[in-house]
Amino acid sequence: MEVAKAETTTLTDAVQAVGALKAEQGVMLRPEVSGRVAKLGFSDGQRVRRGQLLVQLDDTLQLAQVKAAEAQSSINSTKLQRNRELLAQGFVSQSVVDQAAADLLVAQAQVALAQAQLARMKVLAPFDGTAGLRAVDIGDYVRDGAELVNIEDLSALTVQFAMPERTLSRLRPGQVVELALDALPGQKFSAKVTALDSQVDANGRALQVLARVNNPGALLRPGMFARARVVFAVREGAVVVPEEALVPQGVKQFIFKVVDGAGGQKVSQRMEARLGLRLPGKVEILEGVNDGDLVVTAGHNRLLRADSLPVRVIDLSRPMGGGRPGGPPGASAGAGTPGGPPGAAPGGPPGGSAGLPAGGAGAREGAGASPGAGPAAAPAPSVRPAPQP
Repeated sequence: MEVAKAETTTLTDAVQAVGALKAEQGVMLRPEVSGRVAKLGFSDGQRVRRGQLLVQLDDTLQLAQVKAAEAQSSINSTKLQRNRELLAQGFVSQSVVDQAAADLLVAQAQVALAQAQLARMKVLAPFDGTAGLRAVDIGDYVRDGAELVNIEDLSALTVQFAMPERTLSRLRPGQVVELALDALPGQKFSAKVTALDSQVDANGRALQVLARVNNPGALLRPGMFARARVVFAVREGAVVVPEEALVPQGVKQFIFKVVDGAGGQKVSQRMEARLGLRLPGKVEILEGVNDGDLVVTAGHNRLLRADSLPVRVIDLSRPMGGGRPGGPPGASAGAGTPGGPPGAAPGGPPGGSAGLPAGGAGAREGAGASPGAGPAAAPAPSVRPAPQP
Protein backbone atom coordinates (compact mmCIF):
# COMPACT_ATOMS: atom_id res chain seq x y z
CA MET A 1 0.00 0.00 0.00
CA GLU A 2 1.02 3.59 -0.56
CA VAL A 3 0.18 6.78 1.25
CA ALA A 4 0.44 10.49 0.48
CA LYS A 5 0.16 13.67 2.48
CA ALA A 6 -2.76 16.05 2.20
CA GLU A 7 -1.74 19.53 1.06
CA THR A 8 -3.19 23.03 1.23
CA THR A 9 -3.40 25.19 -1.85
CA THR A 10 -5.36 28.06 -3.39
CA LEU A 11 -8.29 26.94 -5.53
CA THR A 12 -10.16 29.05 -8.05
CA ASP A 13 -13.77 28.17 -8.77
CA ALA A 14 -14.00 29.11 -12.44
CA VAL A 15 -15.70 27.93 -15.63
CA GLN A 16 -14.20 28.35 -19.09
CA ALA A 17 -16.01 28.75 -22.39
CA VAL A 18 -15.29 29.85 -25.95
CA GLY A 19 -16.93 32.47 -28.12
CA ALA A 20 -16.34 35.09 -30.79
CA LEU A 21 -16.10 38.85 -30.60
CA LYS A 22 -18.60 41.03 -32.40
CA ALA A 23 -19.14 44.76 -32.56
CA GLU A 24 -21.62 46.28 -30.17
CA GLN A 25 -23.05 48.05 -33.23
CA GLY A 26 -22.39 46.74 -36.70
CA VAL A 27 -24.31 46.80 -39.96
CA MET A 28 -23.86 46.01 -43.64
CA LEU A 29 -25.21 48.98 -45.60
CA ARG A 30 -27.50 48.20 -48.54
CA PRO A 31 -29.47 50.55 -50.84
CA GLU A 32 -33.25 50.56 -50.69
CA VAL A 33 -33.57 51.18 -54.45
CA SER A 34 -31.64 50.25 -57.56
CA GLY A 35 -29.39 52.79 -59.24
CA ARG A 36 -25.97 53.70 -60.49
CA VAL A 37 -23.25 54.77 -58.05
CA ALA A 38 -22.50 58.45 -58.70
CA LYS A 39 -20.31 59.29 -55.70
CA LEU A 40 -18.49 57.70 -52.77
CA GLY A 41 -18.08 59.75 -49.61
CA PHE A 42 -15.56 57.59 -47.69
CA SER A 43 -12.33 55.65 -48.00
CA ASP A 44 -11.71 52.03 -47.04
CA GLY A 45 -11.19 51.67 -43.30
CA GLN A 46 -12.01 55.32 -42.63
CA ARG A 47 -13.61 56.59 -39.44
CA VAL A 48 -17.10 57.90 -40.30
CA ARG A 49 -19.64 59.99 -38.41
CA ARG A 50 -23.35 59.54 -38.04
CA GLY A 51 -25.24 61.08 -40.99
CA GLN A 52 -22.15 61.21 -43.22
CA LEU A 53 -22.83 60.56 -46.92
CA LEU A 54 -21.24 57.26 -47.89
CA VAL A 55 -22.76 56.35 -51.25
CA GLN A 56 -24.68 58.61 -53.62
CA LEU A 57 -26.78 56.99 -56.34
CA ASP A 58 -27.72 58.85 -59.53
CA ASP A 59 -30.74 60.97 -58.51
CA THR A 60 -31.37 62.99 -61.70
CA LEU A 61 -34.84 61.56 -62.20
CA GLN A 62 -35.81 61.99 -58.56
CA LEU A 63 -34.71 65.64 -58.56
CA ALA A 64 -36.92 66.31 -61.58
CA GLN A 65 -39.88 64.69 -59.85
CA VAL A 66 -39.36 66.88 -56.79
CA LYS A 67 -39.34 70.03 -58.91
CA ALA A 68 -42.51 68.99 -60.76
CA ALA A 69 -44.31 68.23 -57.50
CA GLU A 70 -43.24 71.55 -55.98
CA ALA A 71 -44.47 73.44 -59.07
CA GLN A 72 -47.86 71.72 -58.92
CA SER A 73 -48.12 72.51 -55.22
CA SER A 74 -47.40 76.18 -55.93
CA ILE A 75 -50.16 76.31 -58.57
CA ASN A 76 -52.70 74.74 -56.23
CA SER A 77 -51.74 77.15 -53.46
CA THR A 78 -52.35 80.15 -55.77
CA LYS A 79 -55.67 78.68 -56.94
CA LEU A 80 -56.87 78.25 -53.37
CA GLN A 81 -56.00 81.85 -52.51
CA ARG A 82 -57.89 83.17 -55.56
CA ASN A 83 -61.00 81.10 -54.84
CA ARG A 84 -61.08 82.42 -51.29
CA GLU A 85 -61.09 86.00 -52.61
CA LEU A 86 -63.88 85.15 -55.06
CA LEU A 87 -65.85 83.51 -52.26
CA ALA A 88 -65.65 86.75 -50.27
CA GLN A 89 -67.12 88.63 -53.28
CA GLY A 90 -69.82 86.03 -53.79
CA PHE A 91 -68.64 84.83 -57.22
CA VAL A 92 -67.96 81.17 -56.20
CA SER A 93 -69.48 78.78 -53.73
CA GLN A 94 -67.88 77.27 -50.65
CA SER A 95 -67.54 73.87 -52.35
CA VAL A 96 -65.17 75.37 -54.93
CA VAL A 97 -62.92 76.64 -52.15
CA ASP A 98 -63.00 73.26 -50.38
CA GLN A 99 -62.05 71.49 -53.60
CA ALA A 100 -59.11 73.85 -54.11
CA ALA A 101 -57.91 73.19 -50.55
CA ALA A 102 -58.06 69.42 -51.11
CA ASP A 103 -56.08 69.76 -54.34
CA LEU A 104 -53.39 71.67 -52.46
CA LEU A 105 -53.11 68.93 -49.86
CA VAL A 106 -52.66 66.33 -52.60
CA ALA A 107 -49.96 68.42 -54.25
CA GLN A 108 -48.10 68.82 -50.96
CA ALA A 109 -48.24 65.06 -50.43
CA GLN A 110 -46.73 64.57 -53.88
CA VAL A 111 -43.87 66.87 -52.91
CA ALA A 112 -43.21 64.86 -49.76
CA LEU A 113 -43.26 61.61 -51.74
CA ALA A 114 -40.82 62.94 -54.32
CA GLN A 115 -38.47 64.16 -51.58
CA ALA A 116 -38.58 60.78 -49.86
CA GLN A 117 -37.68 59.04 -53.10
CA LEU A 118 -34.84 61.49 -53.57
CA ALA A 119 -33.52 60.82 -50.05
CA ARG A 120 -33.42 57.07 -50.74
CA MET A 121 -30.77 57.68 -53.37
CA LYS A 122 -28.31 58.53 -50.56
CA VAL A 123 -26.78 55.98 -48.20
CA LEU A 124 -25.77 57.62 -44.90
CA ALA A 125 -23.81 56.34 -41.90
CA PRO A 126 -26.33 55.28 -39.21
CA PHE A 127 -23.85 55.79 -36.31
CA ASP A 128 -20.24 56.68 -35.58
CA GLY A 129 -17.97 53.85 -36.56
CA THR A 130 -15.29 52.50 -38.86
CA ALA A 131 -15.98 51.68 -42.49
CA GLY A 132 -14.86 48.37 -43.89
CA LEU A 133 -13.82 47.60 -47.44
CA ARG A 134 -16.28 48.86 -50.04
CA ALA A 135 -17.87 46.36 -52.39
CA VAL A 136 -18.71 48.88 -55.18
CA ASP A 137 -17.00 51.56 -57.24
CA ILE A 138 -18.21 54.71 -58.94
CA GLY A 139 -20.24 53.78 -62.00
CA ASP A 140 -21.41 50.41 -60.72
CA TYR A 141 -25.10 49.63 -61.09
CA VAL A 142 -26.44 48.12 -57.89
CA ARG A 143 -29.72 46.42 -57.17
CA ASP A 144 -31.78 47.19 -54.12
CA GLY A 145 -30.40 45.15 -51.19
CA ALA A 146 -26.92 44.75 -52.67
CA GLU A 147 -24.00 44.97 -50.22
CA LEU A 148 -22.17 48.30 -50.28
CA VAL A 149 -19.94 48.53 -47.18
CA ASN A 150 -20.01 47.42 -43.54
CA ILE A 151 -19.83 49.87 -40.63
CA GLU A 152 -18.59 48.68 -37.22
CA ASP A 153 -18.49 50.58 -33.93
CA LEU A 154 -15.15 49.43 -32.46
CA SER A 155 -15.25 51.50 -29.26
CA ALA A 156 -16.63 48.45 -27.42
CA LEU A 157 -17.13 44.83 -28.41
CA THR A 158 -19.27 42.02 -27.10
CA VAL A 159 -18.53 38.31 -26.74
CA GLN A 160 -21.21 35.64 -26.66
CA PHE A 161 -20.46 32.26 -25.08
CA ALA A 162 -22.32 29.32 -23.58
CA MET A 163 -22.20 28.40 -19.88
CA PRO A 164 -23.44 25.14 -18.29
CA GLU A 165 -26.92 25.37 -16.82
CA ARG A 166 -25.55 24.48 -13.36
CA THR A 167 -23.95 27.96 -13.23
CA LEU A 168 -27.25 29.77 -13.80
CA SER A 169 -27.82 30.56 -10.12
CA ARG A 170 -24.36 32.15 -9.82
CA LEU A 171 -24.32 34.23 -13.00
CA ARG A 172 -25.18 37.91 -12.60
CA PRO A 173 -25.06 40.97 -14.88
CA GLY A 174 -21.92 42.92 -14.10
CA GLN A 175 -19.88 39.81 -13.29
CA VAL A 176 -16.25 39.98 -14.41
CA VAL A 177 -15.14 37.76 -17.30
CA GLU A 178 -11.49 37.17 -18.20
CA LEU A 179 -10.85 37.03 -21.94
CA ALA A 180 -7.87 35.49 -23.72
CA LEU A 181 -7.49 35.63 -27.49
CA ASP A 182 -5.41 33.30 -29.63
CA ALA A 183 -4.54 36.21 -31.91
CA LEU A 184 -3.01 38.13 -28.97
CA PRO A 185 -1.15 35.53 -26.88
CA GLY A 186 -0.09 36.58 -23.41
CA GLN A 187 -2.62 39.41 -23.16
CA LYS A 188 -5.68 39.37 -20.91
CA PHE A 189 -8.79 41.49 -21.27
CA SER A 190 -11.54 42.15 -18.74
CA ALA A 191 -15.19 42.06 -19.76
CA LYS A 192 -18.44 42.33 -17.84
CA VAL A 193 -21.58 40.27 -18.24
CA THR A 194 -24.33 42.45 -19.72
CA ALA A 195 -27.14 39.98 -20.44
CA LEU A 196 -28.25 36.38 -19.95
CA ASP A 197 -30.44 34.52 -22.40
CA SER A 198 -34.06 34.06 -21.36
CA GLN A 199 -33.93 30.29 -21.85
CA VAL A 200 -31.53 27.34 -21.60
CA ASP A 201 -30.74 25.46 -24.78
CA ALA A 202 -32.53 22.12 -24.48
CA ASN A 203 -30.00 20.34 -26.71
CA GLY A 204 -26.75 21.31 -25.05
CA ARG A 205 -28.15 22.32 -21.62
CA ALA A 206 -26.25 25.57 -21.90
CA LEU A 207 -27.11 29.20 -21.30
CA GLN A 208 -25.98 31.91 -23.71
CA VAL A 209 -24.17 34.79 -21.99
CA LEU A 210 -23.29 38.19 -23.45
CA ALA A 211 -20.35 40.19 -22.07
CA ARG A 212 -19.00 43.63 -23.02
CA VAL A 213 -15.32 44.53 -23.31
CA ASN A 214 -13.93 48.02 -23.90
CA ASN A 215 -11.65 48.38 -26.91
CA PRO A 216 -9.40 51.43 -26.55
CA GLY A 217 -7.15 51.81 -29.54
CA ALA A 218 -9.30 49.41 -31.59
CA LEU A 219 -6.91 46.54 -30.81
CA LEU A 220 -9.73 43.99 -30.86
CA ARG A 221 -11.69 43.24 -34.01
CA PRO A 222 -15.07 41.59 -34.56
CA GLY A 223 -14.87 37.91 -35.40
CA MET A 224 -11.79 37.15 -33.27
CA PHE A 225 -11.85 33.84 -31.38
CA ALA A 226 -12.02 34.39 -27.61
CA ARG A 227 -11.68 32.15 -24.56
CA ALA A 228 -13.86 33.36 -21.71
CA ARG A 229 -13.20 32.47 -18.06
CA VAL A 230 -15.78 33.32 -15.40
CA VAL A 231 -14.37 33.28 -11.85
CA PHE A 232 -17.00 32.63 -9.17
CA ALA A 233 -14.81 32.32 -6.06
CA VAL A 234 -11.20 31.96 -4.85
CA ARG A 235 -10.56 29.73 -1.82
CA GLU A 236 -7.36 30.06 0.19
CA GLY A 237 -6.02 27.13 2.21
CA ALA A 238 -8.09 24.44 0.53
CA VAL A 239 -7.06 20.85 1.47
CA VAL A 240 -6.41 18.57 -1.50
CA VAL A 241 -5.44 14.91 -1.80
CA PRO A 242 -4.52 12.75 -4.83
CA GLU A 243 -7.49 11.41 -6.75
CA GLU A 244 -6.14 7.90 -6.13
CA ALA A 245 -7.11 8.27 -2.46
CA LEU A 246 -10.83 8.12 -3.32
CA VAL A 247 -12.60 4.77 -2.95
CA PRO A 248 -16.10 4.76 -4.54
CA GLN A 249 -18.73 2.66 -2.79
CA GLY A 250 -22.17 3.01 -4.32
CA VAL A 251 -22.95 6.70 -4.73
CA LYS A 252 -20.48 7.74 -2.01
CA GLN A 253 -16.74 8.34 -1.94
CA PHE A 254 -14.50 7.24 0.94
CA ILE A 255 -10.89 7.80 1.92
CA PHE A 256 -8.59 6.00 4.38
CA LYS A 257 -6.56 8.11 6.78
CA VAL A 258 -3.58 6.88 8.76
CA VAL A 259 -4.13 8.08 12.35
CA ASP A 260 -2.70 7.42 15.80
CA GLY A 261 -4.36 4.53 17.62
CA ALA A 262 -4.07 3.07 21.11
CA GLY A 263 -0.54 3.01 22.43
CA GLY A 264 0.73 5.30 19.72
CA GLN A 265 0.29 2.66 17.03
CA LYS A 266 -0.81 3.78 13.55
CA VAL A 267 -4.23 2.55 12.42
CA SER A 268 -6.40 3.08 9.36
CA GLN A 269 -9.55 5.15 9.59
CA ARG A 270 -12.23 5.05 6.90
CA MET A 271 -14.29 8.21 6.41
CA GLU A 272 -16.77 9.51 3.87
CA ALA A 273 -15.25 12.23 1.70
CA ARG A 274 -17.09 15.48 1.03
CA LEU A 275 -15.62 16.60 -2.27
CA GLY A 276 -15.13 20.14 -3.48
CA LEU A 277 -13.30 21.41 -6.54
CA ARG A 278 -11.05 19.27 -8.69
CA LEU A 279 -7.59 19.91 -10.10
CA PRO A 280 -5.65 17.72 -12.53
CA GLY A 281 -4.81 14.66 -10.42
CA LYS A 282 -6.09 16.18 -7.16
CA VAL A 283 -9.42 16.72 -5.43
CA GLU A 284 -10.48 19.02 -2.61
CA ILE A 285 -11.71 17.49 0.66
CA LEU A 286 -14.08 19.84 2.45
CA GLU A 287 -13.89 18.36 5.95
CA GLY A 288 -12.19 15.67 8.02
CA VAL A 289 -8.70 16.04 6.52
CA ASN A 290 -6.06 18.58 7.50
CA ASP A 291 -2.79 19.67 5.98
CA GLY A 292 -0.14 16.96 6.44
CA ASP A 293 -2.55 14.08 7.16
CA LEU A 294 -1.61 10.76 5.59
CA VAL A 295 -4.15 9.15 3.25
CA VAL A 296 -3.88 5.79 1.52
CA THR A 297 -3.51 6.08 -2.27
CA ALA A 298 -2.98 2.42 -3.25
CA GLY A 299 -3.81 -0.99 -1.76
CA HIS A 300 -7.21 -0.07 -0.33
CA ASN A 301 -8.44 -3.66 -0.66
CA ARG A 302 -6.39 -4.71 2.37
CA LEU A 303 -8.14 -2.10 4.51
CA LEU A 304 -11.71 -2.83 3.42
CA ARG A 305 -11.97 -5.90 5.65
CA ALA A 306 -12.39 -3.89 8.85
CA ASP A 307 -11.95 -0.42 10.23
CA SER A 308 -9.07 0.67 12.49
CA LEU A 309 -6.61 -1.94 11.23
CA PRO A 310 -3.08 -1.53 12.65
CA VAL A 311 -0.64 -0.36 10.00
CA ARG A 312 3.10 0.33 9.87
CA VAL A 313 4.42 3.26 7.83
CA ILE A 314 7.72 2.74 6.03
CA ASP A 315 9.49 5.67 4.42
CA LEU A 316 10.97 4.23 1.23
CA SER A 317 13.20 7.27 0.79
CA ARG A 318 15.25 6.22 3.86
CA PRO A 319 17.40 3.09 4.43
CA MET A 320 15.44 0.24 5.96
CA GLY A 321 16.90 -1.53 8.98
CA GLY A 322 19.02 1.42 10.10
CA GLY A 323 22.24 0.35 8.29
CA ARG A 324 24.97 -2.10 9.47
CA PRO A 325 27.90 -0.66 11.36
CA GLY A 326 30.76 -0.27 8.99
CA GLY A 327 28.64 -1.24 6.05
CA PRO A 328 27.52 0.93 3.14
CA PRO A 329 24.58 3.31 3.65
CA GLY A 330 21.24 1.65 3.12
CA ALA A 331 22.28 -1.81 4.22
CA SER A 332 19.75 -3.52 6.52
CA ALA A 333 21.04 -4.34 9.94
CA GLY A 334 21.52 -8.05 10.52
CA ALA A 335 20.57 -8.85 6.97
CA GLY A 336 24.04 -9.60 5.57
CA THR A 337 25.52 -13.09 5.15
CA PRO A 338 28.99 -13.66 6.62
CA GLY A 339 31.44 -13.17 3.82
CA GLY A 340 28.72 -12.17 1.48
CA PRO A 341 28.05 -8.85 -0.20
CA PRO A 342 27.02 -6.02 2.10
CA GLY A 343 23.28 -5.73 2.50
CA ALA A 344 22.59 -9.19 1.08
CA ALA A 345 19.87 -11.25 2.75
CA PRO A 346 20.69 -14.82 3.75
CA GLY A 347 20.28 -16.91 0.67
CA GLY A 348 19.06 -13.96 -1.26
CA PRO A 349 20.53 -11.96 -4.09
CA PRO A 350 22.89 -9.07 -3.39
CA GLY A 351 21.13 -5.79 -2.69
CA GLY A 352 17.80 -7.38 -1.69
CA SER A 353 15.66 -5.86 1.10
CA ALA A 354 15.71 -7.84 4.27
CA GLY A 355 12.88 -8.58 6.64
CA LEU A 356 10.15 -7.93 4.03
CA PRO A 357 8.47 -10.70 2.08
CA ALA A 358 8.52 -10.41 -1.70
CA GLY A 359 5.72 -8.20 -2.86
CA GLY A 360 5.15 -6.88 0.69
CA ALA A 361 5.77 -3.45 2.12
CA GLY A 362 8.39 -1.53 0.20
CA ALA A 363 7.20 -2.86 -3.20
CA ARG A 364 4.54 -0.99 -5.14
CA GLU A 365 1.53 -3.21 -5.67
CA GLY A 366 1.35 -4.34 -9.26
CA ALA A 367 4.65 -2.58 -10.07
CA GLY A 368 6.35 -5.84 -11.02
CA ALA A 369 9.50 -5.43 -8.88
CA SER A 370 12.14 -7.95 -10.10
CA PRO A 371 14.36 -10.07 -7.78
CA GLY A 372 17.78 -8.68 -7.17
CA ALA A 373 16.65 -5.05 -7.40
CA GLY A 374 18.36 -2.56 -5.11
CA PRO A 375 16.67 -0.85 -2.15
CA ALA A 376 13.34 0.65 -3.27
CA ALA A 377 13.15 4.49 -3.33
CA ALA A 378 10.00 6.58 -3.61
CA PRO A 379 9.13 10.14 -2.70
CA ALA A 380 6.08 9.03 -0.69
CA PRO A 381 6.03 6.57 2.25
CA SER A 382 4.26 3.23 2.09
CA VAL A 383 2.05 1.56 4.64
CA ARG A 384 1.45 -2.10 5.43
CA PRO A 385 -0.89 -3.84 7.86
CA ALA A 386 0.91 -4.64 11.09
CA PRO A 387 1.18 -8.34 12.00
CA GLN A 388 -1.77 -9.50 14.05
CA PRO A 389 -0.93 -11.05 17.43
